[in-house]
Amino acid sequence: MKYYGLIGFAEYQETTPGVWEEVIATHPYYGDVLINIRRYEPSGEKLHDDLTINNRISIVADAYAFQNFHNMKYIEWQGAKWKIRTVTDARPRLILEVGGVYNGPQT
Repeated sequence: MKYYGLIGFAEYQETTPGVWEEVIATHPYYGDVLINIRRYEPSGEKLHDDLTINNRISIVADAYAFQNFHNMKYIEWQGAKWKIRTVTDARPRLILEVGGVYNGPQT
């Protein structure tokens, strides 16, 4: 299965003198979905179970992605934003392992 979508990178910008905030910048990438798995995690104390995907997506990376892979926060896929759990360098690609729904800062 092919992939095309945005990846959110955290960048730190000085918003006022001495105050730095995390700002999300998005960049589009092409790639392939290597593994496509979804699962529900029993939540115990919560009312609803958490939806998690255990996908691996391989993107064709550019210089920006290789220099900033440690700042990757989320990937947009199937109409939602998902947390990026791990990134593996497999030049000329990066392999992203995706987890639960991303609820952090956005663009």
